[in-house]
Amino acid sequence: MNKHLKHLYVVSVISVAAILPVSAFAQASLPIACPDYKRGPTNIPGQKVGKKVGKALEAYNADLIDEALEILYEIDTSNKFDRAFTDRFIGNLLATQNGKAKKSIEYLQRAVAPNELNDSEQVGTIKLIADLSLQEEQYDSAIKSYQQWLDLTCKEDFDVYFRMANAYYQTQRFAEIIAPINKAIALAEKPNKTAYALKMTSYYNRKMYKETIEVQEETVRIFPDDKAQWTQLGFFYMLVEDHKKALSTFEIAYRQGFLTKAAEIKALSQLYSMNNIPVKSAQILEKHVKSGLVKKDERMLTSIASSFQQAREFSESADYYGQSAKMASDPDLYQKQGMVYYALERYSDALIALQKALDGGSDKKGAIHLAMMQANFDNGDFRAAFKHVKEAKKDKSTARNARSWEPYIKEKAKNRNIKL
Repeated sequence: MNKHLKHLYVVSVISVAAILPVSAFAQASLPIACPDYKRGPTNIPGQKVGKKVGKALEAYNADLIDEALEILYEIDTSNKFDRAFTDRFIGNLLATQNGKAKKSIEYLQRAVAPNELNDSEQVGTIKLIADLSLQEEQYDSAIKSYQQWLDLTCKEDFDVYFRMANAYYQTQRFAEIIAPINKAIALAEKPNKTAYALKMTSYYNRKMYKETIEVQEETVRIFPDDKAQWTQLGFFYMLVEDHKKALSTFEIAYRQGFLTKAAEIKALSQLYSMNNIPVKSAQILEKHVKSGLVKKDERMLTSIASSFQQAREFSESADYYGQSAKMASDPDLYQKQGMVYYALERYSDALIALQKALDGGSDKKGAIHLAMMQANFDNGDFRAAFKHVKEAKKDKSTARNARSWEPYIKEKAKNRNIKL
């Protein structure tokens, strides 16, 4: 801790009785706003204690903290104020030393326990106990001391309410966050993002999603340039399955350049699909796979292919199914590519893709042979169609359908004088 910070810790406790006149002890304007508050008497250390305090102060000013503490530890007094005053001085000095915060809290708690300190010293020490307790993760103690400070001062203080809310969060007392964080939000000189995050977290952890969203909507209005707020709101809408609001939120964020992560682009693509806009679902993934933001793998290529297929953009769909099938060596993807080519009436391409599905070891042989039969039939190759219908008859799942096709193929071939 630097010298300036050390001074801030100590300056509030040292009433230098040994070296200043009594008039210097008049209590300053107190941080107390209670309407029925009556100023207490002003106390100063006794002469014997005052001299030792003066020596400790000299050591402190020379940056000899350990020496100052040794002088203070030697003070032995039965006077309640002198004891409380000395313990407060010790506690503040310990607070300036690394690793001594817990010991500091012990001395400061001793100092305030008898309620003998001057009013400003009493409330200041309670506040310091609260801050140190929060620092040392003694959250229950911090909450108790902050509440004690509030009760004594009747003040409305942003930092105190904010820190209380944080202490409740750390102890997972989520419901109790709301009262102090609402006070903090109301008292903030300017909107505090973390305060809203604490409030949102309180509701979210209690599965109060309606209230969670309301807080997040307010946060977006207050911090419209914060990309994280937009994406978080979008994901909350998705959580409650309000896909229309989720999509509009993500679209706004995207137009502003706020979607910079692969997961966010995937979410936008998913939302287009959920809102029956498959072509945009495909295009947004396609764009960002090409840019490198979204990883080009079998799953993404298949997703693009599927969305183009739903949008009846069959040429693009077939191309992406082919890329995906090649990358994954997946016969099912070749089968899907073949069916898309069939929809495009590109029968030769369909047959090539379907043959790759067979060669790749697909376990859907009956369905593939039936598809190849239809492609050959529509292409006018009745011999090949008849060959595949016989293969399709061997599979229980397609046998019935194949049997219904067989006489029809024979009839068409006969009409054209084609011998099967």
